[in-house]
Amino acid sequence: MITSIIRWSIGNRFLVLLLSVLLTAWGIWSVKQTPVDALPDLSDVQVIIKTSPDYP
Repeated sequence: MITSIIRWSIGNRFLVLLLSVLLTAWGIWSVKQTPVDALPDLSDVQVIIKTSPDYP
C-alpha cells in the first residue's frame, strides 16, 4: 500500500507539489481568519446548581 502511494507520488510530482502548496495556503488563511482575544477573560468560573427542595 505504502509502496504504491510512493510510486504514484513520484509519477505525479507536479500534482503532489500543487496539492501541498494549496493545503499550506489554506492552512495559513485559516490561521489568519481565526479570531484571537487580545484580553482573555481571567475571572473565576462560577457554577450555579439548582435542586428541588425535597432533595435529600
